[in-house]
Amino acid sequence: MVEALLHRLGDPQDAFRIVHVAGTDGKGSVCAMIHSVLSALGVRAGLYTSPHLIRFSERIRIGGEAISDDRLSALVEEAERAARDISAAGGADATFFEMATAIAALHFAREGVPLVVCEVGLGGRLDATNALKPVVSAISRIGLEHTQWLGDTLEKIALEKAGIARKGVPLVVGAMPEEAKAAICRHAAAVGAPVRLADETVGVGRVGGSLQSQTVEIETGARSYGRLTLSLAASYQIENAATAVAALEELESVIGRAIPLKAVKAGLSAARVPARFELLGDSPPVILDGAHNPCAACALVRALKDAGARRAVRFVCGMCDDKDAAGFMREIAPLAGRVWTVPLATPRGVSAEKLAAFVRGAGVKNAVAAHSVAEAIDEARADAAASGSQVVIAGSLYLAGEVLASRASIPLDPGELPSPSSLSGKGA
Repeated sequence: MVEALLHRLGDPQDAFRIVHVAGTDGKGSVCAMIHSVLSALGVRAGLYTSPHLIRFSERIRIGGEAISDDRLSALVEEAERAARDISAAGGADATFFEMATAIAALHFAREGVPLVVCEVGLGGRLDATNALKPVVSAISRIGLEHTQWLGDTLEKIALEKAGIARKGVPLVVGAMPEEAKAAICRHAAAVGAPVRLADETVGVGRVGGSLQSQTVEIETGARSYGRLTLSLAASYQIENAATAVAALEELESVIGRAIPLKAVKAGLSAARVPARFELLGDSPPVILDGAHNPCAACALVRALKDAGARRAVRFVCGMCDDKDAAGFMREIAPLAGRVWTVPLATPRGVSAEKLAAFVRGAGVKNAVAAHSVAEAIDEARADAAASGSQVVIAGSLYLAGEVLASRASIPLDPGELPSPSSLSGKGA
């Protein structure tokens, strides 16, 4: 359907090319790093990501600027007219994500953006973004998630992600389980996509770090980048940095110039991704992380340990009912001193009581089913301050969005495609 919608809108996707990034965990961070380096290089690049945490406009950016309410309102109207025309002629109805992708394509085309860093929404093979035209593709770490749609094994999920591979287009494959990597490489060979394995061709060593940033040294077969600062502080970002650097080196031949070390250093230092090991405050430290599956929870625990955390971390967790809550809790249990479980502002949320049962089932005796997110955070902060510990908020991007919206005093976008009238007068 998205192809028909784009065609009805004049094929805006023909006006630009994309760096296409799929994966289970890390793809948003890889996109942010690549886009930040391109901005530091002076390239006016677009950025299309999902989901948003507070407002829909977060998904569509050029440089550091999100699409304006006025522009978004006009493009929503235009896309809705096109979708109605297709439906009236007997075509399929457009999905939310197909509409969002078409709106993003229109915006980038009309702004004259030559290159867009584009995050896959779900899977890859059947994702709406697969209608766009890549010059470099990348796949970050694969894990078990969305199994009802993508398959119940790593191999099946990897093959869905590998559906972004295109003949002659370089495909960067990040660090991941061998089963997933092998499946991607087989598919890439079948379609004629040259593969670069980031974990074998990019060396990234962690020199040191804090809760706000980390220092790394990067070396590839092409060059030595020396010592750089990553603003993304979690140690799990090291493998994402390797994937981003490999993709940038592949991109050099496409844009027709080398990306100088100065731009790489500036871009990696400036890259920001909300709710990715984000330090919200100290005394005690409060960390917000979007981890919402066992694989991401494992990476979060590793990052906390690398940052010096020991058992007795205070967790605030809310999760959706399509996630492996039991597996998530098993991963965080070794560090958890106490866990507050919270209800989410979505019908998909697991009740705090049910989630607390998963916590106890993972072996954490101190589980508290809170009435609200605010109540849980207040209690966790007081407990952590008294015990010299940290607070970690994780389990769902819905939870992350609610926390960030509360801090900014911004009404939470419920996640629907905004109507033109709903955009009028809203704050940024």
